[in-house]
Amino acid sequence: MKHIAIIGAGLGGMAAAFDLRRAGNSVTILEAADYVGGLAAGFKQPHWDWSVERFYHHWFTSDQSIFGLLGELGLSDHVVIPRPKTVAYYNGRFYPLDSPLAALTFPGFSFPFGVVRFGLVTAYLRYLAQWPALEKHLADSWMRKWYGERLYTAMLEPLLVGKFGRHSTEVNMAWMWARLKARTTRLATFRGGFQAFCDLFAGRLRRDGVTLRLSTPVERIEPLEGGRLRLHLPSGPEEFDQALSTTSPGLLARMAPALPEGYLKGLLSLQHMGAVVLTLSLRHQLSTEGYYWYNLPKSAGYPFLALVEHTNFLSPSYFGGDHIVYCGDYLDPDHEYFSLGKEQLLERFLPALARINPQFSPDWLQDAWLWRTTYAQPIPLVNHSRNIPAIQTPIPNLYFASMSQVYPWDRGTNFAVEIGRRAAGMMNRSV
Repeated sequence: MKHIAIIGAGLGGMAAAFDLRRAGNSVTILEAADYVGGLAAGFKQPHWDWSVERFYHHWFTSDQSIFGLLGELGLSDHVVIPRPKTVAYYNGRFYPLDSPLAALTFPGFSFPFGVVRFGLVTAYLRYLAQWPALEKHLADSWMRKWYGERLYTAMLEPLLVGKFGRHSTEVNMAWMWARLKARTTRLATFRGGFQAFCDLFAGRLRRDGVTLRLSTPVERIEPLEGGRLRLHLPSGPEEFDQALSTTSPGLLARMAPALPEGYLKGLLSLQHMGAVVLTLSLRHQLSTEGYYWYNLPKSAGYPFLALVEHTNFLSPSYFGGDHIVYCGDYLDPDHEYFSLGKEQLLERFLPALARINPQFSPDWLQDAWLWRTTYAQPIPLVNHSRNIPAIQTPIPNLYFASMSQVYPWDRGTNFAVEIGRRAAGMMNRSV
């Protein structure tokens, strides 16, 4: 039996703990926050029955890793699969994109050649293309060439620019391949909210014998002779046989300065976008058409990338009749939105809601919450697979599993579970 520390109580860390404990190890999870769930965590008002995620989350029905875990935990019957409506902006109007048939009404297509071209190229990417060849190409130039300039500028370029900003012309085509390959139009969530799932999962881990210590940040990881690791905690140093970090690359670099220069340089060279999300509670429904997800191009003058009306995905009755709306954006970590306060962002964001519903008035606002993280979306450059840090670090018995390593797949709870369990398998097999 090995004494193992897992740094981080997100879904990746908890999934790893689940497998490591089942293999007979002594497992301790160390979490800096006072809650479990990581970026999937939620919050709850007294009159709400369900929690609301800090950063908007959902599952795709193709997410095999998360649904497999739910089955093992006996929680599959807690999954809810609504059918939300997603729309994209074009020339002042919004058009549905939640099904292939609906997408055909999008005016960015030219008929009939543009429709046929779109179908053939998308089918090639979904069923025939291999990502290692695509990562050698820039998504911007590849899609301009094969989808055509008209459709690219109308539908696909706003997606890249919105997600990656000034880095949009640096992203490789494997990123887009992964979105088309792995995602579905049908979405799912957990009854009670993601926080309910995370809390149930944490309870299961505790019953299985995992020690879960919240409000316990790891300050430094020190390798010892013989392969053991000393973790420096606020309460003092503790020793472990193995440790798995599920933090950001930058945080691992700060915690483990003894890592070799080459590995440290690789961690610090990984680029990423941060996320800023303003969650609103409104008295009235914003989208009277019942739209769930609005993709908003920066070129149209919106102050954020996505508007997500959560209560057009789930009933407002779960939230005491409140209408929950997210205004979110992916931004460089040095963007001014990371320094502005909630009231300043409300001044910038609220006027845009009248463009969604002309009847909107600021007195609809009941409450607002501001959530920010500087590590939310890795930026995959050309030949990005060469930059992925190894799960087993050069320090013996120190492992690393983060969303920076799920490439070519995009970040998300499904792939957090997959990378966490893959790391646990490596740790279980080590001598």
